[in-house]
Amino acid sequence: MTAKPRPSAHDTVATRLAQILMRLNNGDKLDPHQLAEEFGVSPRTIQRDLLERLAFLPFTKEQQHFVLESHYFSKLSVGEIQNFAALSGIKALFPILDNRFLRELFDTPTHQAYLVNGYHYEDLSDKTSAFKQLEQAIIKHQLIHFSYKGKSYRSIAPYKLVNNSGIWYLAANDGDQLKAFCFSKLEALQVDTQQFVPDSHTRQKIEQDGSIWFSAHKREVVLKIDHSAAAYFKRRQLLPNQHIDKELEDGGLIVSSRIAHDEQILPLIQYWLPHVHIISPTDLHEALMGKLSNYLAQQAVLAKK
Repeated sequence: MTAKPRPSAHDTVATRLAQILMRLNNGDKLDPHQLAEEFGVSPRTIQRDLLERLAFLPFTKEQQHFVLESHYFSKLSVGEIQNFAALSGIKALFPILDNRFLRELFDTPTHQAYLVNGYHYEDLSDKTSAFKQLEQAIIKHQLIHFSYKGKSYRSIAPYKLVNNSGIWYLAANDGDQLKAFCFSKLEALQVDTQQFVPDSHTRQKIEQDGSIWFSAHKREVVLKIDHSAAAYFKRRQLLPNQHIDKELEDGGLIVSSRIAHDEQILPLIQYWLPHVHIISPTDLHEALMGKLSNYLAQQAVLAKK
């Protein structure tokens, strides 16, 4: 009996996983032993595909068959993956995120080429229930009540859960004022049956602001960046609403930023000292000098002890 040749199209992990994903997406029941024979690999390899490489999928087992939970059917398209990439903030991370690149990411050699070191995210495992409650309140446009930093808030309209620098915030309207509440500090959360009508301008403001500092009135800050740090500011936006106004002859930069609150930019300026100098406004420069003077005074006291 002639041995069944291995189909060349199934030689790569990427192609095999793509085929499996398509079948799961169609609601097919998959038998690991049949898949192993079809793809010319061992049953152990197929088990690894299903239980390790595709472990993020919600499987149910019917006897020896794997099947995707029914409410996930038709949700594994490239479009869905791209939507997830946008939601999780990684879409802009890669130069290209097309069908070919997404397929290649399933291939083990390609996967080994990437390492992304990002923020350390806060652990909210003990607040899963409240997180889900808030998610549903946002989707259903329901008003919420909670306590926050010792103050009671009633009839708040939740709009978005926003992750900023690894920390989750709730963007919500308190009356007609848009505010950001640190999610981990929310207490006694209650979801009301009363609904609100979402405002498209509020949604747009949250999505376009790029931070958790919400204000209708923003002021401009102008900074001079030394040539030794200029490359970092040219490479990506390190300041809120950053704009490079001028490149100086010595390689430095004149950069402007628009902020809603001084504390939105002061910690960033402190981080980049002594390579950043405040040109305007004067009161921001004075606030920075005050912070530095207090720090030096505290250090002098500690040094005498």
